[in-house]
Amino acid sequence: MKRPKSIGSIKAFEESLPGAPPEAHYSLRLFITGTTPRCVRAIKNIRAICEDNLPGRYELEVIDIYQHPEQAKPEQIVVTPTLVKKLPLPHRRMIGDLSDNERVLAGLDIIPVSGPVKLTGSGHGS
Repeated sequence: MKRPKSIGSIKAFEESLPGAPPEAHYSLRLFITGTTPRCVRAIKNIRAICEDNLPGRYELEVIDIYQHPEQAKPEQIVVTPTLVKKLPLPHRRMIGDLSDNERVLAGLDIIPVSGPVKLTGSGHGS
């Protein structure tokens, strides 16, 4: 006789699949250095991506390391702009102006990765 599956175990299985569940809340930090053209583009691009794909489900903190250098060291920021995805796990880092929407969406686990996309970071505290 087959044992019925519990809803809790099904939900746990679905949440373990690649890609975040649709209702996941995203915690993002964008590290920049002043108002350089590349940093301004990164801010504009990530805000547009979040508004289009995560409306009401994200928190974006923009940190200018010229004004707050103490916040760069714990995150090991050596290049800007750098986007750090804190939640949902796994942590991810993306460097650049975030203009490649498909790559950013894949890096945030909003869409499945379709081919070789190099992401930095892992679920081990990076």
